[in-house]
This record gives sequence, C-alpha cells and structure tokens, in this order.
Amino acid sequence: MVKQYKNEADIKRHLKQLDLEKQIAWEELKGCKNDFKETLQPYQWMQTGFSILKKYSIMMLVKKIIK
Repeated sequence: MVKQYKNEADIKRHLKQLDLEKQIAWEELKGCKNDFKETLQPYQWMQTGFSILKKYSIMMLVKKIIK
C-alpha cells in the first residue's frame, strides 16, 4: 500500500521514524549475536553437561534404591 503524504514535514517525520526503527532492529541484532556467542562458550557447554550428568546420576541412584 502506498502511503500518501500531505507535506514535506510528514515525509521527514516518517523517514526519521524508519531510521529509528532500523537502529533499534540493529541493536537487537547485536544483542542476539552476543547471546549466541555466550551460548557457544565452553563454560555453558560444561554447565549443560553437568546438569544432564546430575539428572542421570539421580535416576541411577533411585533405580538402585528401588532394586
């Protein structure tokens, strides 16, 4: 849909709004990039591994107690 403007001030205001939206989107993208980088850190992998290992160990312990 084509937007119709009444004067030049409306055009400038809309362009400024679009520029601000672009800047916001760019900053959000940078944030996502940093979050993604953090999830790839070895510390995060180790934490996930320990969590899985802990759950598995508890299951095995409960299984032995039941037998």
